[in-house]
Formats: sequence, structure tokens, C-alpha cells
Amino acid sequence: MRYKITFSYDGTAFHGYQKQDGLRSVEGCLEKALYDINNHTETKIYSSGRTDRGVHARGQVGHFDLSVDITLYKLKCALNSLLPDDIHVIKTALVSDDFHSRYMAKSKKYIYYLNTGEYDPLMRNYIYQYNHELDYQKMEIAIKDYIGVHDFHSFVSDDCLKDSYVREVYDAHLEKDGDILKFVFVGNGFMKYQVRNMVGTLIKIGKGKLDVSAVKEILADEKNKKMVTTAKSEGLYLEEVTY
Repeated sequence: MRYKITFSYDGTAFHGYQKQDGLRSVEGCLEKALYDINNHTETKIYSSGRTDRGVHARGQVGHFDLSVDITLYKLKCALNSLLPDDIHVIKTALVSDDFHSRYMAKSKKYIYYLNTGEYDPLMRNYIYQYNHELDYQKMEIAIKDYIGVHDFHSFVSDDCLKDSYVREVYDAHLEKDGDILKFVFVGNGFMKYQVRNMVGTLIKIGKGKLDVSAVKEILADEKNKKMVTTAKSEGLYLEEVTY
């Protein structure tokens, strides 16, 4: 039977989501737990997407097939008892055999947190400690230029090879709570480093290193990719995946 899980994780101590030989990963920990649950059978989990080293998730989604007979409640309990404390399964559900957590995702929501105020050592792994003032109004204008259907090749890691870099961003906006800035992005998909590069570019606009029109210029011409800077990983969260 095919199961869908919604889970969260603290990305601080992982070398990213993807399983890697000899390195601690979210995927590796999940498949180790599933191996024990599924009568010591190798069990592959398919997630909605991968996150980079240090990136967190509040609402990651994955699916897998089990041959054992287990209730949803017992599955959730079993997984959480076998998983390390920095991963937690929030929900379990039965789905049809053709469900796919990656290919059937309609939208993903990412949030990036940045602190413009005093350095906070307790939050250094969870909010980017920028600790300098930024021009909120300029960034608020520029972030809207990400909305729509665009070729985001200039905002993607050089080693991310795709047949197409065209994606649609449904919503992009900025929120402010005291010294904490929250960059919110919702779209039909995001590629490697895309959100961090989008935020990094906005930071440069906010500090006056780029004009408020920079996002438009980068999207219009790949020659302007040199203007893009990657924001640090610790401020980024995969917030929600919708189907």
C-alpha cells in the first residue's frame, strides 16, 4: 500500500535532504526507519523535492510503499520512535497507488527569515543574522517582479541542469515583524538555490548595491546573472506543499 507523510525537520545537522554515502541526510534517516518498519526491506521514499544543507522544513511531503499491515496512527508512532529528534512526522495518510509526492505537487511555499537587528546567537541556525538595516520599501517593490511565468535560469545553481528553467511564481511578498524580515514565495516549483538567490538579490537591492529594477534586468538577460548573490541557507524553510 502507498502512504503519504507530512514531516518537518531541522536542517542544521544534515548534509541536505538527499541521501549521500557516509553523510547524514534526512532521506537516509527516513529510509533507515522505513527499513525497520517494513520487515527489514529496503524502502525508498520519494519526496516533493530536495532541500540544501542547513535548510529547514515545516511541511515536507513524501510517499513510500509498505508491504506490512499497519494503521496510520501506528505508522506515525513507529516512525517518530525510530527517527532522530530533528525529524518529526506530522501526518500520515493512505493514498492511491499512482500518487507521487513530487510530480503531483501543485505548489510549494518557501519562507526565508532574516534578522536586521542585534545578533541573536540562539537563532543563528534558524534566522539569517544579517544584523544591518535594509531598505524595506525598495525590496518590497522589487520582490513583486518575481511574480509570473519566467525563465529563472539566472537564479539557479550552475550545476542544476534542467530541460527548462521556466517556472511560475504565484505570490512573492515581504513581511516585517520588528527586526525580522520574512520573504514569502509560492510557486509551482523551485530549483536548486533559486529561492536563496532570489533573496540574495533582494538583499543587495536593500543595501543599495543594486537598483530596484535589478530583478527585472536579471530575468530579462542571463548576462546579468553576475548580479545575483546566494543568501545563507539557515534562514530558509520549506513551509508547505499543496496537491
